[in-house]
Amino acid sequence: MDAGDLRVFEAVARLGGMSRAAAELNTVQSNVTARIRLLEEQVGAGLFERHSRGVALTPAGRRLMPYALQVISLLKDARRAVTDNGEPAGDLVVGSLETTLSMHLAPLLTGFVERWPAVDLSIRGGTTREGIEQVLERRLEGAFVSGPVNHPDLVEETVFREELVVLTAPGILRLDWSAGLAGLRIVVLRSGCSYRQRLEDILARRGVVGLRLLEFGTLEAIFGCVAAGMGITLLPRRMMERVWRDRRVAVHTLPPDEAMVDTVFIRRRDSFVSSAQAAFLGHVRDGLARVQAAE
Repeated sequence: MDAGDLRVFEAVARLGGMSRAAAELNTVQSNVTARIRLLEEQVGAGLFERHSRGVALTPAGRRLMPYALQVISLLKDARRAVTDNGEPAGDLVVGSLETTLSMHLAPLLTGFVERWPAVDLSIRGGTTREGIEQVLERRLEGAFVSGPVNHPDLVEETVFREELVVLTAPGILRLDWSAGLAGLRIVVLRSGCSYRQRLEDILARRGVVGLRLLEFGTLEAIFGCVAAGMGITLLPRRMMERVWRDRRVAVHTLPPDEAMVDTVFIRRRDSFVSSAQAAFLGHVRDGLARVQAAE
């Protein structure tokens, strides 16, 4: 077993097929198949189950995956540590909540790219659950998620705190937590969204349970659904400033202990912190501090 075999194994598992892995690795499918067969012989167990749509990990494959990811990550960190001379450069892949990306990070990206042109920055939007999982699996160097996370393998740093508000159709001027929600649904991005769980907890504390869900892939779709009176949602107040001026939705405040949420940056405790990552976080901290001071 060597690192090359583990890279092939990880690609096949992530992409769900030998041919797709071969295309990504710029090789032929027969080579990928042979490498997987050799790896299975070496570990003495089948790693993939074949089906009509490709392959899926066997229980043995799932047990091997964390070690494969760790080896791949350690070798990558080793190369980066050797070549990192303190000048930010190279790949930097981080995750972010969709709301954090659109409201807080996007305005700062132009300045970062201009200052550090040698950094190839990639930001992947997702939910808090997805960000945590992908950082733990070493697929992301770090991620901006809702905190606190409190995981022993992760280091977390609070980046900013903001207020969450409940959104309803514009005709609902006062939120009646009981009868006023009859027939409405909880409108969320998708499973794993931290705002979804927080809203469900808020409703449960008020005796409101059993509301059905509507899941959408974009914030624009959520706004449209709420404005049409189909449901309620929970999002940062800052995101509502433009919408509130247009009176497309009604904004309902919450008590501070329910409304305030921290956004934290997480990374693996055992990961290498590159100059690119340090520069990016420093740029984000400085940019957010300037925005806060201006307010």
